[in-house]
Amino acid sequence: MAKFTGDMVIGDVVRDHPELVDTFVENGMHCIGCPSAQMESISDACMVHGLNTDKLLEALNKI
Repeated sequence: MAKFTGDMVIGDVVRDHPELVDTFVENGMHCIGCPSAQMESISDACMVHGLNTDKLLEALNKI
């Protein structure tokens, strides 16, 4: 599986790896289905929602 990075678009990640939806939600990213997720990077979404990007990426990359 690819290594996930902060510049990846959430919509692309979820579309290619639907098994990661729970990991996003468990780490506070509850808006993965919203229109913004189709063009927003993981890092940008974390900044907007006050989440720790490194923590989320670590969780995603463990799967």
